[in-house]
Amino acid sequence: MPSFIKTFLNSLLLLGSVCSFGQSPASVGTLVQPFDTYRRQALPEKLFVHTDQSFYLTGETLWFKVYYVDGTFHQPVDLSKVAYLELLDQQGAPVLQTKVTLSSSGGNGTFFLPSSVNSGTYRLRAYTNWMKNFDAAYFFEKKLTIVNPFKRLGLPLLRETANYDIQFFPEGGNLVQGIFSKVGFKVSDRAGRGVNVRGWLLNGKNDTLARFNSHKFGIGNFTFTPSDTAAYQVIIADSIGRSVTRTLPKIYTQGYAMRLEEASADQLKITVNANVATPSVVYLLAHTRQVIDVAEVRPIQRETTFLIDKKVLGDGISHLTVFDADRKPVCERLYFKRPTQLLNISLKTDQASYASRTKVALTTDVQASAATKTNQASLSMAVYRIDSLGTAASGTIQSCLWMTSDLPGVIESPEYYWQPESADVRLATDNLMLTHGWRRFRWEDVLSSGRGASSGNAQQPAFRFLPEFNGPIVEGSVTDPSSGKPVSNVLTYLAAAGKPVRMYVSRSDSEGRIRFEVQDFYGPKNLIVQTNPADSINKLIIDNPFSTMVPPVRLPEVPVNESLTDQLVSRSVSMQLQNTYWNDQAIQYRYPLVDSTAFYGKPRESYLLDAYTRFPRMEEVLREYILGVMPRKKQGHFQLHVLNEPYREIFDDLSLVMIDGVPVFDMDKVIEFSPLKIKQIDVVTNRYLFGPVMFNGIISLMTYKNDLAGFPLDPNLLKLEYDGLQLQREFYSPRYDTARQLESRLPDGRTLLYWNPNLQTNATGQSQVEFFTSDQPGTYLIEVNGLSKDGSAGSQRATFVVKNTPK
Repeated sequence: MPSFIKTFLNSLLLLGSVCSFGQSPASVGTLVQPFDTYRRQALPEKLFVHTDQSFYLTGETLWFKVYYVDGTFHQPVDLSKVAYLELLDQQGAPVLQTKVTLSSSGGNGTFFLPSSVNSGTYRLRAYTNWMKNFDAAYFFEKKLTIVNPFKRLGLPLLRETANYDIQFFPEGGNLVQGIFSKVGFKVSDRAGRGVNVRGWLLNGKNDTLARFNSHKFGIGNFTFTPSDTAAYQVIIADSIGRSVTRTLPKIYTQGYAMRLEEASADQLKITVNANVATPSVVYLLAHTRQVIDVAEVRPIQRETTFLIDKKVLGDGISHLTVFDADRKPVCERLYFKRPTQLLNISLKTDQASYASRTKVALTTDVQASAATKTNQASLSMAVYRIDSLGTAASGTIQSCLWMTSDLPGVIESPEYYWQPESADVRLATDNLMLTHGWRRFRWEDVLSSGRGASSGNAQQPAFRFLPEFNGPIVEGSVTDPSSGKPVSNVLTYLAAAGKPVRMYVSRSDSEGRIRFEVQDFYGPKNLIVQTNPADSINKLIIDNPFSTMVPPVRLPEVPVNESLTDQLVSRSVSMQLQNTYWNDQAIQYRYPLVDSTAFYGKPRESYLLDAYTRFPRMEEVLREYILGVMPRKKQGHFQLHVLNEPYREIFDDLSLVMIDGVPVFDMDKVIEFSPLKIKQIDVVTNRYLFGPVMFNGIISLMTYKNDLAGFPLDPNLLKLEYDGLQLQREFYSPRYDTARQLESRLPDGRTLLYWNPNLQTNATGQSQVEFFTSDQPGTYLIEVNGLSKDGSAGSQRATFVVKNTPK
């Protein structure tokens, strides 16, 4: 395993270790050991994205904050340095893509929504390069609505149909003949929204075995005992009497089933039933985000029971898996334990209502729960108008970290499960766990990771994508142009003309793969990738850095129609006025501090050519006053050699020659190039070790504009446009402190009054912010998400009113 992956994994291990689960038979270790081995090798990351709103018009800007934590303990980490964000349309095709800098404080950025974007419901998703090694269901996703006011909506009033998606989920996994079973079900419409229904279970004789109703969001359950393997029919009817018929999943003659019940307020009861030829023992392994909580073994004939103290389970979703005597997984169930490690956030404005262009003073107070060690937290805050178009965004940081990030697909109204605890909420939560059974790994991979552990030869999982510790990793391949087969051991160069001088090298591995770890790449770049044409004529390919794994998700239609035209026109006009009158102030970027030194550091020789007599020919310049360079001709072609300064002798092998950071291999072209276009020449007069190659000195020529000044590059090299890390844009909010500002005739049509992705509380948990209202009356929502250093998360919402006339 490469050393940088070991460093990555060891760093994550510092976050915590496997929980103690008491004394268990030695045979349980054959499950625990490979599970823990796999956990240490495939530690997860999680992202949560707070957007300023959930409804946008084209022409507006989408602001976002990325929270970045380890996937087990939810503590901020500082490992991956890049987050990838995409806006996907209903077909899963990317419409907008960007990369933002990531740290333990997270990251933030923007999407400007151009007029080329069509009206629709979109998926915003985010992930790191390391997360691309695993199922795309790990990626953060949320739904956003975008309306293009410059194109006729043409949207009909939404029509209901009985074209429902109906799914059945036997508890534990399978229905087995003769074993009493609970079956979860989920009914959703074309847009993926839950449909409340009632239903009947019928046997082959059309006898009614069970009657049932959905509880919340089209999800519910029923129980029965399969008496034979004949197909069972389920009739589902919606609220207006439309019905559909479906068949239950296959009934097995032999197998295992499990049932989870509340034994008491403090204990869970897991009943395992077996209908197999020679049952002997079953194992139960319970883990919370890959931290083992319970590992036990029980003898079984037809039935056995496990009792689990709830206190030993971690907060959030726990997976309970049953294994047979051969240690093959046969049943699995999810259980949700409401977290206690939450932040209690309160919001208080100095008034309940305000006039237009009036200061709002807002105090945020964060108080930790008993399980949390500190009141200090990093918050993100948005203040925006809510109306028939813009409503409160769905999904909070605690619902993401503790629930939805560990479940597949899109969870409808995740905030519901975080309401004050009640019988209804508990039932809905358990139904959600029953119908969303899922794990972040395959048991085949887990068990194989422990093979050979005793001899030190445990199988290692293969990681295709590396963690990006310092910046984006540009990946590609070298192939033979005729056969298409990968070519190994080829030295490849990547550069982007500009200043500071940055150049990267990679030698292709046994599979022809090349990787360049680039630094300080911000904004759009024109990349140049090449090999020395004298050594190689191979084909170079640079990979798309964004994931191509896009699980299908059904998205609802745009929740607006022609009846909302007036509201859309009003918001569109306000947006256009804002872009017209406030654009210069609103578009301001924060430029990062970047090391301006060339990658080779301070050269021994550096020449500003304007300080010398300018010669018309490059050969004269090099011979007359570039002391460390010796031009020579060999077989009619020029070569440039560097003087090995410590020994006052010429390097026999050729040196690295660059123009604006781009390697050049044809010295005849360098000699023919006009020296009047060159501003500076640096010479490194010693050997320079750079990654996989040793250069015998470096000659670096820089043009006045660092744009190659028309230098004729090799036509066979690879040129491509590449978007580096996004420059951070500063949120602008006008102030009305003076009478002159207050009386300004510039229209203020903002519906987003305030956005702060990095709001820090003090030691007591407080922070104060202020901003001004606009000319837009209405109800405004304050939305806050936050995270502490120990992994406690929380959110809060509050409202105030803006009126056109003073109170």
